[in-house]
Amino acid sequence: MMAIRRMAGRFADTLETALGMLAAVILMAMLALVVAGVVLRYGFHTGVIGMEDLGIWLNIALISAGLPLTLSGPLSMRLDGLARLLSDRASSVLAAVADGFSVVAGLILCLGGRDAIALLGGMSPTLGLPEWVRFAFPVAGGLGLLVLLCLRRLERSSGARLIFGFALGGFVYWAVGRFAIDIALPASLPLALAAALGLIAGAPLAHVFLASSYGAIAFGALQTEQAIIANTVAGMSKFLLLAIPFFLLAGAFLKLSGAAGKLVQFAASLVGHYRGGLAQTTLLTGVLFSGASGSSVANAAFAASTFHPELVRHGYPPARAGALVAASSVLDNVIPPSIAFLILATATNLSVGALLVGGLFAGLLMAVCLAVAIRLAMGAASGAPPASAVTRRQAGIAALPAFGLGLIVVFGIRLGIVTTTEAAGLAALYTLILAATSRRSGSSIVAAFRQSAAEAAAIGLLIGAAAPVAFLLAIDDIAGLVRHLAGLFGGSAVAVLLLANVILLITGLVMDIGAAILLLGPVLLPVAVSAGIDPVRFGVVLVVNLMIGGLTPPVGMLAFVVGGVTGLSPESLFRAMRPFLLALLAALSIITLFAVPV
Repeated sequence: MMAIRRMAGRFADTLETALGMLAAVILMAMLALVVAGVVLRYGFHTGVIGMEDLGIWLNIALISAGLPLTLSGPLSMRLDGLARLLSDRASSVLAAVADGFSVVAGLILCLGGRDAIALLGGMSPTLGLPEWVRFAFPVAGGLGLLVLLCLRRLERSSGARLIFGFALGGFVYWAVGRFAIDIALPASLPLALAAALGLIAGAPLAHVFLASSYGAIAFGALQTEQAIIANTVAGMSKFLLLAIPFFLLAGAFLKLSGAAGKLVQFAASLVGHYRGGLAQTTLLTGVLFSGASGSSVANAAFAASTFHPELVRHGYPPARAGALVAASSVLDNVIPPSIAFLILATATNLSVGALLVGGLFAGLLMAVCLAVAIRLAMGAASGAPPASAVTRRQAGIAALPAFGLGLIVVFGIRLGIVTTTEAAGLAALYTLILAATSRRSGSSIVAAFRQSAAEAAAIGLLIGAAAPVAFLLAIDDIAGLVRHLAGLFGGSAVAVLLLANVILLITGLVMDIGAAILLLGPVLLPVAVSAGIDPVRFGVVLVVNLMIGGLTPPVGMLAFVVGGVTGLSPESLFRAMRPFLLALLAALSIITLFAVPV
């Protein structure tokens, strides 16, 4: 038995390594493709037909290669807090149920994808390839998911869990296609209940979406298994989504090059001498790093390892210091470039440039409110000696390469020089050059590609898996229900904004921000527009509101990331978060007031 466990573990490790390298190579090809497109347009005044479609197909291949990696770790985006509160036997049952959701998701991708391929015909007009090739990538990813799940359970001697999980998932998959249950209610209701069960069990969020969408078929949902696959692939098939791995790559290379450290030194020279100066430095670094990363999770991990030990060494309570790090990281998905706004633009077709400008003003307002909270809650600690003008100037000059990244992204998009995806690609290339010229090893650069590709695959899978759920919500006219509820309170813009904020705050308690944007953005935005609210301002309200959910229990992704790096319990971080939550809620109130039409 021990030999089987070791062999299964080696096979699983080899498979994960191979998939990670494959995803990294695909990401390299995507970056080369997008940069080549920009060079051809401006250097040679020409282009190549099909480059955009090829980029989309490569992105689907990247997501599919990284799909099995979403089974465990931070990429799984699972809510596993309940399992820690239960007995070993009860938590084992929940874990087996979670595996059942993953099995259903894998079977949908494999078998449903196979059936969808059989129905497809035609060729891509720009690439000259059969359309079924695009759908074959998720089929391979689903197969890899099932194989890796089996290997990991064998490695951990979880034979009973393996058998129960596969039996449960296989039975549900078989039964849904053969039984119909008439409950005379919208199919989105059993979908929501199934999703809640999956979340409670601790299944990966994307797997929950796929399995719940499939389960709703038995309750009269107006989509087939093949339609679920088609919607999922369609959700991934947007050129804008290529910007996500590029922004993640830019943030990784910025840290690798040492430019992120220069931002820290510059921030310290500006505010480090104030009372609570190290805490203010942490916040200002978050503001500056926001213009480079676009990922709150990336900044939370960076700041937790960089600032938290120093904050504790200077007398700040560990939990309060960790809460500050998590709260400051919220700004990364608000101040441009923001992956959250990219996801919102993908879901609602709003202007990316307009959203980024709105996010800039909102992020600066949030930073001011957080600075006030730091002064009140953490201002007792003394600051460092004031930096001289020469020191500040030298720190600013040293940080210029990092600021160049923000200029490429913001001005490139706002002036219409490049598209959002092209700006992200140029940002990734720029930081790659910074990392290469800082004499970083080739292995560390490849590792950055692998990590960014894996993170992008998890986000891309979530976007694709949310598409069939959003389709059912649209079919059941959930937006009409929200509009009716707003009408009960007068139907005015103020009523819509208040109701939307309540819905978003509650959703943020239990759902990842990306998933909430994908599901609620298309539902709430039409209601807001019908009430006369500017769609871009409402989009900013939506993102800011949901980002606050990254700090609140029980999901609180940013608190879990900081806790994982620092060793603090999420519960202690949630308790210490109160002054920063109040500051962010105050900022949200002001942003909401600006969204009220005059």
